[in-house]
Amino acid sequence: MSLGRLVVTAVKTEGRSKSEVARTYGVSRRWVHELVRRYETEGEAGLGPRSRRPRGNPRATSPEVEDEIVRLRKWLTEEGLDAGAHTIAYHLERRRGGSPAPSTIWRILQRGGFITPEPRKRPKSSLTRFEAHMPNERWQADITHWKLRDGREVEILNVIDDHSRLLVASRARVTYKAADVVADFRKAFSTWGVPASVLTDNGAVFTASPRGGGRCALEIELGGLGVRLIHSSPYHPQTCGKVERFHQTLKKWLRRQRRARTLGELETQLERFRAYYNHERPHRAVGRRPPIEAYEARPKAVPHGGVVVPAHYRVRRDKVDVTGVVTLRYNSRLHHIGIGRRHTGTRVLVLVDDLRARVVTEDGELLRELTLDPTRDYQPQG
Repeated sequence: MSLGRLVVTAVKTEGRSKSEVARTYGVSRRWVHELVRRYETEGEAGLGPRSRRPRGNPRATSPEVEDEIVRLRKWLTEEGLDAGAHTIAYHLERRRGGSPAPSTIWRILQRGGFITPEPRKRPKSSLTRFEAHMPNERWQADITHWKLRDGREVEILNVIDDHSRLLVASRARVTYKAADVVADFRKAFSTWGVPASVLTDNGAVFTASPRGGGRCALEIELGGLGVRLIHSSPYHPQTCGKVERFHQTLKKWLRRQRRARTLGELETQLERFRAYYNHERPHRAVGRRPPIEAYEARPKAVPHGGVVVPAHYRVRRDKVDVTGVVTLRYNSRLHHIGIGRRHTGTRVLVLVDDLRARVVTEDGELLRELTLDPTRDYQPQG
């Protein structure tokens, strides 16, 4: 939820003046006018981010060159000659003294319908690999599943240091909740220090963004320590490839062990594997050294300092329940805000500005304004 949506809701739904809204949210009155104008002319689409892409590209291939590429393609094809992008580039170089890159020529031909791309497996040399330059520069974290002897499925949280492949943490729980993830990260901090950044997927215990906004406990915990939290693209596990690959290594080892009956037995196995993996097992990615040697060989990265929790705004729609409350989630914890039984069934909007919240009806009537107390489940009236 953007600040712009919050500003427009405050003006259009609550009926507050633009000057008051500008003072409340620390923005200029001119920007409030611009947002309202966009909303009135374009609707919700007007509140989205505007592209900063330039209207033209001075380095773009000219139409004349594109036409010559097409003519060369047709002529070479008719002559039964190789008509690939590199051949066309060669002829252009001889004719004009210069040529676009073969990749540019290939895209021009594809755009003109002369080439139909065929899916194929890319060679390893074409893959773009990334690796942190220092220990603790980036940790990768992910949760995988494992079954106990009686068939019960449990979850395992694995955290890998991106540079050294050190296994920072490997813990098992029946079901991981947000508070469990924070607790395991704190234990890892006490042993290995606080990293500069953490990379995860978009699981609910790692981020609340794809699920209606808000912040989960891990986002608040890391942000308060100055740790940058990075999330991979949805359905793209390759970004977290190191920890995804480690899941396979761990499970291959677990399958050769006697399957644990309890969570405690599984924890013992995980601890035994972590000691072997970190201190004895040579890792191909770090020069056939144990990860602990690679981890200790270089200085450790640290957070750059300062809180990195950005300002958070959102508008939540709710209905006052029979007990006279509405709910709001903060720090992966559900809080109940008292409104009063006389408003039971009233549909409301909750305008959230970090811990500050305003509860208004859909007609703009202010029912309650408060600063959320994160330590309490129920936020009483008065």
